[in-house]
Amino acid sequence: MTSVMPRTWQRSADLNTRLHRSVPGGAHTYAKGEDQYPEGLAPVISHGRGSHVWDVDGNEYIEYGSGLRAVSLGHAHPGVLSAVRSELERGGNFVRPSAVELEAAEQFLSTVPTADMVKFAKNGSDVTTAAVRLARAATGRPLVAICGDQPFFSTDDWFIGSTPMNAGIPAAIADLTVTFPYGDLVATEELLARHEGDVSCLILEPAGACEPPPGYLAGLRALADRHGCVLIFDEMITGFRWSETGAQGLFGVVPDLSTFGKALGNGFAVSALAGRRELMELGGLRDRRERVFLLSTTHGAETHSLAAAMAVMRIYQTEGITARLHALGERLAAGVREVVAAMGVEDHLVVRGRASNLVFATLDENLRPSQDYRTLLLRQLITSGILGPSFVVSSALTDDDIDRTVEAVGLACVAYRKALDADDPAPWMGGRPVSPVFRRFS
Repeated sequence: MTSVMPRTWQRSADLNTRLHRSVPGGAHTYAKGEDQYPEGLAPVISHGRGSHVWDVDGNEYIEYGSGLRAVSLGHAHPGVLSAVRSELERGGNFVRPSAVELEAAEQFLSTVPTADMVKFAKNGSDVTTAAVRLARAATGRPLVAICGDQPFFSTDDWFIGSTPMNAGIPAAIADLTVTFPYGDLVATEELLARHEGDVSCLILEPAGACEPPPGYLAGLRALADRHGCVLIFDEMITGFRWSETGAQGLFGVVPDLSTFGKALGNGFAVSALAGRRELMELGGLRDRRERVFLLSTTHGAETHSLAAAMAVMRIYQTEGITARLHALGERLAAGVREVVAAMGVEDHLVVRGRASNLVFATLDENLRPSQDYRTLLLRQLITSGILGPSFVVSSALTDDDIDRTVEAVGLACVAYRKALDADDPAPWMGGRPVSPVFRRFS
């Protein structure tokens, strides 16, 4: 049975202090920031293997949301590491394309046959911004329409200008981004009509916390065609987790351009822009139209990252990884829902999303989203050995890991119930609440 073990986090606290002196925000990704965790409980990781990680204080955790959903096979997967080691011995980067660039491209296009061409980069922002630039060039239009219900598309100005953290971005650039609501074709058509002839693209995650309503993605495809704009699917999360072909393959709707990353490298830095040849060739050398500076990154074709991607694609297909992710998530969701119902907090601690990509909502006594109750839950989980900013599974999780997690959630529900009854979560928070990433002031 899961129990709260005596733990200390002193070395993590010391390293967090040093991190803030050297790194703005104390982490290289805002979602990994100390402010995302309860006060005094922001572990600094030493290493990981499979579904478990260890912090610098020696505490062991079952981990969820590994690498911000990137490490879907588990840490230090032997098949991926073997492919990477073999390629490292051959050199990592050259003055001309390596054979592995062609092999990786052909394997990707075989895996995602809805695309004609692909270009690799290192992170999601590289490829989403390249897709937007390509759409603007192809249409000659200035506006980008983003799905306003979704949290993140890029670190670049065209997206960050639409968030509360828009300092440093001129209004003239921010004004070139407009938003449409997910699942609402009528509102989207009204937006396109209001800006008729000015919208270059519609960019969205094809699925997320909610599955697309019947006919929605096909309706977007039709709207894009009717209004002459480019349809872009951001498949950073849905790619491989929904199916090996992404949401576009699962739901049978082909975008003009799509972007992949995260699960593609199992922690190694690789992303992909894929799409129709007519568009992609604007960034090539075999087209007579005005050229687009599409993607040209020094490290975009590092051989070891492409080797990792090829290994990941092979493992997904041969080992049925997507099916395993769904099975693990279904087991976890069922167990969590059972224990929260037993404690009478099922309306307040809610598991949502596709089984392969579960998140949780923490609601207060008035059923409003609450950072205070999120803090309470995270504190209870961490002290029980669960590091889980979400319930996003990796295929390395075992049935025992799931059972231990459910037990830990059950223990957390005891505190959650007491806090609800007292109308005050503060005694169980241990300090300041965790914070949303996108906020104007620290």
